Amino acid sequence: MINVTKSFLPPRKEYEKYLDQIWESHWLTNNGPLVKELEAQLKDYLGVQYLQLTSNGTIAIQIALKAMGITGKVITTPFSYVATTSTILWEGCEPVFVDIDPETLCINPDLVEAAIDGDTHAVLATHVFGLPCDVERLEEIGKKHGIKIIYDAAHAFGCRYKGRSLLDYGDAATCSFHATKLFHTVEGGCVITHDAALDREVSLKKSFGHIGDEHFTLGINGKNSEFHAAMGLAVLPYMQQNITERKMLSETYDESLKGLPITRPKLPEGLEYNYAYYPVLFENEETLLKVVESLKKNEIIPRRYFWPSLETLPYIKSKSTCNISNDISSRILCLPFYNEMKLRDLRKISDIIMSSID
Repeated sequence: MINVTKSFLPPRKEYEKYLDQIWESHWLTNNGPLVKELEAQLKDYLGVQYLQLTSNGTIAIQIALKAMGITGKVITTPFSYVATTSTILWEGCEPVFVDIDPETLCINPDLVEAAIDGDTHAVLATHVFGLPCDVERLEEIGKKHGIKIIYDAAHAFGCRYKGRSLLDYGDAATCSFHATKLFHTVEGGCVITHDAALDREVSLKKSFGHIGDEHFTLGINGKNSEFHAAMGLAVLPYMQQNITERKMLSETYDESLKGLPITRPKLPEGLEYNYAYYPVLFENEETLLKVVESLKKNEIIPRRYFWPSLETLPYIKSKSTCNISNDISSRILCLPFYNEMKLRDLRKISDIIMSSID
């Protein structure tokens, strides 16, 4: 079987050397030395000043919203993983969906500004597939209207835009380090901010709101363990090698699928890309479903990522209509794509797609 993704694992001995440290120290969790070391290495790798490791990417968004005091309405994208929406609802806020740009697949900043009213406190946007939102325009909108700009950057680790890590934009950015991500800690995530006071608030929020016996604020358990940090420390040195390999695989897919009625999201100028996913757009949903059926018959599992458009979820009360997101979500498919993927498997997938469309 060929799955849509396969987690990268470092050489076992490199992970085990960190396990030896854990066994020696008996420090398993609660902001241990490996967590602190990983936070320091990630700050250096990403070129950011403040970063807090969390137990997963979803709790990272929740903590960011809570630490920034976000209430009321949060303008957000319908084209993202469900966690982008569920975190807003979980924190008692109201998601306000606006449509996406058909080229970037990211939230349309003109529609963001048109949706702002007196109860709007933030924008939660997603760098879809590592493609940057219009960060300059959104920053301008945030300053003009006095609202916070938060990025769900779960896909953007390793991406640099105009000389900066894509995770360095916005009032805050969150990332997922789930096992399926380019950089992972098996389960994990982080919150990146830009001032010491907010960083301290995030740190408290993820640690029950106290330091030792002194309590400062309401908090929850959003910490990560030494075992997860150990995996991150073992994976991080392979990032550039993995991105280079994925770029080659992406270019091979491009060549194999050339001439088919398939389109791909365009990489904007100034982006150093991470090649985390390989999404393709078919002409219509009927063709997509036909391709998916053919692939599954050959034990190849792609993913309709993202589908459905989030404003259509059954528990959403909003009556927003996002026609572009609905159209894109109905005909976009992520093909199997991972490090160490065999070229013969890639070409087999391409051949099946070609025969399904013809």
